[in-house]
Amino acid sequence: MPVARQLLAAALTTALTTDVAALISGGVAQAQTALQVPLECQLQGAAWQPCTLTIERMGEHWWLLVDGQRLDFRSDGRGSVTLSDASGRSQAVQPVWTAQHALCWDGVCAKGDLPLD
Repeated sequence: MPVARQLLAAALTTALTTDVAALISGGVAQAQTALQVPLECQLQGAAWQPCTLTIERMGEHWWLLVDGQRLDFRSDGRGSVTLSDASGRSQAVQPVWTAQHALCWDGVCAKGDLPLD
């Protein structure tokens, strides 16, 4: 193999390795920087209680931890939101703002300092 090709191959390999390492370390950093926000939650009209909102990917994947129960939300980016509970049951839900300044998804409500973007 000519020297020029060897040098080009070595440079490309180094660049790709560096890019892959950056992507991997960036992915780890993103996973470690999930945003957690203390809120109040209400399930199916019951009393409001402390809960935690964790946002893994803004506008795509987040969850509420309410009284030890994790409620996962996923958005497809086109307006459809799916709620899954610990049993694995999933359902499509509609987000609605209430007069009490709470954001609700078919009976699961949260209020407080909700990050919107």
